[in-house]
Amino acid sequence: MKKALYLICLISFISLSQNNIKLKSPDGKIEFQFNFKKDAPYYNVKFGNQLLIDNSPLGLIFNDTELQKNLKISKPQFKVVDTTYQLLVGKTKIVRNHYKEVILPLTNEDGKKINIVVRAFNDGIGFRYEIPKQKNWESYIMTDEKSSFNIAENPTVYTLFWNNYNNDHEGLYNILPYKEIVPDTLMDMPTLFEFPNKTYMAITEANLRNYAGMYLKKQDNRLISQLSPKQGQTKIKVEATLPHQSPWRVILVSDHIGGLIESNIITSLNEPSKIEDTSWIKPGKTSFHWWNGDIIPDTTFAPGINYKTNKYYIDFCARNNIPYHAVIGYGGVAWYKSDAAGYAVVGPTTDVTKPVASLDMQKVCDYAKEKGVSINVWVHWEALYPQLEEAFTQFEKWGVKGMMVDFINRDDQDMVNIMEDILQSAAKHKLYIQFHGSFKPTGLHRTYPNEFTREGTYNYEQNKWRKTAITPEHDLNIVFTRMLAGSTDYHLGGFRAVLPENFKTQYTRPLMSGTRTHMMAMYVVLESYLSMFADYPEAYEGELGFEFIQNVPTTWDETVVPSAKLQEYVVIARRKGNKWYVGAINNSHAKSVSISLDFLNKNKQYTAAIYQDSKKFDTNPNHLEITNKILKKGDNFMFDMTKGGGMVMEIVPTD
Repeated sequence: MKKALYLICLISFISLSQNNIKLKSPDGKIEFQFNFKKDAPYYNVKFGNQLLIDNSPLGLIFNDTELQKNLKISKPQFKVVDTTYQLLVGKTKIVRNHYKEVILPLTNEDGKKINIVVRAFNDGIGFRYEIPKQKNWESYIMTDEKSSFNIAENPTVYTLFWNNYNNDHEGLYNILPYKEIVPDTLMDMPTLFEFPNKTYMAITEANLRNYAGMYLKKQDNRLISQLSPKQGQTKIKVEATLPHQSPWRVILVSDHIGGLIESNIITSLNEPSKIEDTSWIKPGKTSFHWWNGDIIPDTTFAPGINYKTNKYYIDFCARNNIPYHAVIGYGGVAWYKSDAAGYAVVGPTTDVTKPVASLDMQKVCDYAKEKGVSINVWVHWEALYPQLEEAFTQFEKWGVKGMMVDFINRDDQDMVNIMEDILQSAAKHKLYIQFHGSFKPTGLHRTYPNEFTREGTYNYEQNKWRKTAITPEHDLNIVFTRMLAGSTDYHLGGFRAVLPENFKTQYTRPLMSGTRTHMMAMYVVLESYLSMFADYPEAYEGELGFEFIQNVPTTWDETVVPSAKLQEYVVIARRKGNKWYVGAINNSHAKSVSISLDFLNKNKQYTAAIYQDSKKFDTNPNHLEITNKILKKGDNFMFDMTKGGGMVMEIVPTD
């Protein structure tokens, strides 16, 4: 299955004042060009004849030296790689890893060495800094990274702005011309750029490990990398021993927005799995009763942190083939012993190995196992990390299969390492992880496939306390920005939609804006390997559309985007085995959309179960219509979506 073609070309010493160095993508459409000047090495990026990034300096600054000015280069090394690899959890099962690479060995005036490594794919560029092991330089303290992106022209920018580095990465997106960005404002990644001729580019990072997370900031009319500093100070960004390398700085490029969604560059720039036995890793869907307000029916027992409340949701999961049930707590109080008030804080005697007196965790896990359901738990990272091995040993003993690790709210180097420690230790105990309050993913689910999903999104939990609901437009912005980085946890499953004018804030039984088919489509549109059933059982059982979200997979063999338009709509088709699932979400304006079914197998005929917005939407956005249709490759399928609407299809071969 694996094949590789390697072409190595050693070039003799090149003067900084002489030749430019060019690297093109395998299809020749993307070009990365180096220009060496005395103050720094510079690069630019072209897509066809269009300049996307103009001359932009690179470099690293340390407390005692710099690798930027007066650099000398010798023997650039070129190669071509064409291999495949398999993802255990992902949007594509078999990924082609096809790129051209150049390694540029540089030396500064102090004799210190650095390599700038660049890879050009057909759908973008990745570059990083590698500092090899060398004499008289064993470790470093980095104070700044000087990667820059001198954006050409005046594209429309989709981004999140922040006023500090410690944040949950949950916000409403800003859409504005590049020239109107206020200087010195932190910009989160991924950030999307829409050029006037409908070329699309996004900037993010891949393989963030033992390094600080990166933001962007506009200075001198170009974007400059900003690393999250270590806590309690502002100067030190990264401390490391050699050899060491930065994450990959990723520039996604396409002539259609769907090309950025389909791209696999981010996982291709990560290492293969470090987990040898992966038989226990089973992505799926989970209950999450915190979102609905811990609702149970009017029964003889009171809701709370107890066996009966969890049994009620376990029984719901068992009846409906939902693999996981989440043990969270109740009324803002965690399921484990703590002397702190509320979920968001941790006290000095908090202990995640000891359930509160009202909860018999072993009894809950045993009952769930009897019913064919697995248990996951919610934990605050500050409660978990100080007793990591002790906690995971106890979780494994109980029979817990995974957990949500919450309130991370940082991406400095120490936190990046803490999160990898959690993944490594969890794997030893056969536990999966979902991170909440977290920065964007960087493809680490290839290396640690027990990472199922991350939050870092302004999502449907906001409907519990916002005066206005999360809008369909925001859902689209998430797809075209944050989801470009990978798995996107979003508190899915609200099955009680109201017209926008009827929305009201409800902390329990929160309401949704947008149609039920819009919500159903989010299970296909969003990439996430642990989707939620966040509503309560009565909201689902006996309701139209519930059977679709029960059956829809969470990992995929193939992903294509038949049609998409920024701020308007998106249609995503994902294959699992021989079945295709298609999801479409709309903005707040009704429209008709036509898509080509060229992604289907030409040798098969298919039957599609189609769920569409009902014509009764004006009175009840939970109404939907179900039809069946015979389809084949090459057909053009047209459908209507109402305002805030959607459409889903399950397409199955007839033979």
